[in-house]
Amino acid sequence: MITRINTGRFILLLCLLLGMNPAMNMAWAGEPYEIVTHPSVNEKTLSKSSLRAIFGMRLHTWPDGTAIKVFVMPDDAPLHAAFSKEKLNVFPYQLRSAWDRLVFSGTGQAPDTVMSTDEMLARVASTPGAIGYLIKSKTDGRVNVLEIK
Repeated sequence: MITRINTGRFILLLCLLLGMNPAMNMAWAGEPYEIVTHPSVNEKTLSKSSLRAIFGMRLHTWPDGTAIKVFVMPDDAPLHAAFSKEKLNVFPYQLRSAWDRLVFSGTGQAPDTVMSTDEMLARVASTPGAIGYLIKSKTDGRVNVLEIK
């Protein structure tokens, strides 16, 4: 039989665990972020409509003909949600729905998903033509930062 003390401790522990994770994620998502590309990408600025076309998997090549390789965070990542809403003006589930339609109809593919900002940095920095997004504190000389107009 569970005693009152054990139940109270369990509830306290559960509240702490549930309360801590969203707070940490929100602080992480609140940091400024940048759209980043592989250093070989010559573009320094990009229109909002071009950014939407790239992440909507409708624009496949850079102006110089290099294939675009898109990297995103998981759908439930706070950074992905912030990027989707603020830069693309869509919710993450709307992006996923568009990608799923492309995949299931055989007319396109979904972007590659990375599990962390460190992996995002490594993949964009090592993949010619790559584009992704990173919190500002993670960007370094291995990637170019795009200005979105």
